[in-house]
Amino acid sequence: MSADRPHLLYVTDLAYPARGRRYCDEDIHLTARLRADFDLALCHPLDAAALMEDFDAVVVRNSGPVLGYRKEYEAFRERALVLGTRVYNPLHGRGDMAGKQYLLDLTASGHPVIPTADRPEGLPLLPDAPEYAVKPKVGADSIGLRFVPREDLAGLTYDDVLVQPRIDFRYEVSFYFVDDLFQYALYAPDPRQRWVLEPYEPTGADLRFARRFVDWNTLDHGIQRVDACRTPEGELLLVELEDLNPYLSLDRVPEPVRERFADTLVRSLHTFLTA
Repeated sequence: MSADRPHLLYVTDLAYPARGRRYCDEDIHLTARLRADFDLALCHPLDAAALMEDFDAVVVRNSGPVLGYRKEYEAFRERALVLGTRVYNPLHGRGDMAGKQYLLDLTASGHPVIPTADRPEGLPLLPDAPEYAVKPKVGADSIGLRFVPREDLAGLTYDDVLVQPRIDFRYEVSFYFVDDLFQYALYAPDPRQRWVLEPYEPTGADLRFARRFVDWNTLDHGIQRVDACRTPEGELLLVELEDLNPYLSLDRVPEPVRERFADTLVRSLHTFLTA
């Protein structure tokens, strides 16, 4: 490796079997661009803790849901803090990086989010719905998600699950940011096909909606994806704030947008390394 170029450890699970997506293609594209500015090595998320000490920073990208390797992920976080290793995204994110508690916090503070409860006494505050989504607090990629009628909610064990009304929505839309800079938006016109995405031209109100959650998260550096659904009444509600390893769906945007995103990411990483 060159002595005068930053050394990055890029964490990815190239073999992760994502439904409707090819993580490996996205990371192959991004690492090809990053190599022009950085000395780069790729590793599996299970190897990151052992390797990080020899690098200037660790870039966590498509590393897959940590639900399957929670213990190893916590060890990685602890080692990074002990060593003072820079991790991109920084480890103090308040969104999915920290679990789903943010959905409860945002519900309690009146933000436009799908109403969420995690205990029986919170259920009366949820709107009536034919079904309710029950999901693990540390889940991702719809792992463990199930739908139940309201009469079944009383029998749940609420140690590690969240409950939300199953929202009738027109479509889902995602807004992609690097640092606090909006990059592009994509939406799924067919609610039954979450990952069949098309470019979306956001309105000013749409961007104000997305940016309020980026601002709330207080990450100075990193990649974030704000996932929302559009209700039949036209309102946007937050579904998820992805700040750990959000898939970017770069294959769904025009090449100029894809290249602009990569250039912005390079600039962000340079700034991050000198902050």
